[in-house]
Amino acid sequence: MKPRIHPVSRPVVFRDRAADIAFLTRSTADSAQRVEWQDGNTYPVIDVEVSSASHPFYTGKSRVLDSAGRVERFDRRYGTAASARS
Repeated sequence: MKPRIHPVSRPVVFRDRAADIAFLTRSTADSAQRVEWQDGNTYPVIDVEVSSASHPFYTGKSRVLDSAGRVERFDRRYGTAASARS
């Protein structure tokens, strides 16, 4: 690898506010905010909106979309124009 062209990778805490969970990993991201971790060291902390702990796909709380209603709305809006071009 060429020297001085790669970003510095460091330990960073990512905190998911929705699930009230935090995890320590390596990242090139940096933050001015710091937090003391369980090992007693201080790390930069980055707040995230969604992580695997709070995303509906990973938690099993996903919603079923009304695909039939969406198709009907599309046909009402664009049905005549789309069928005329075909």
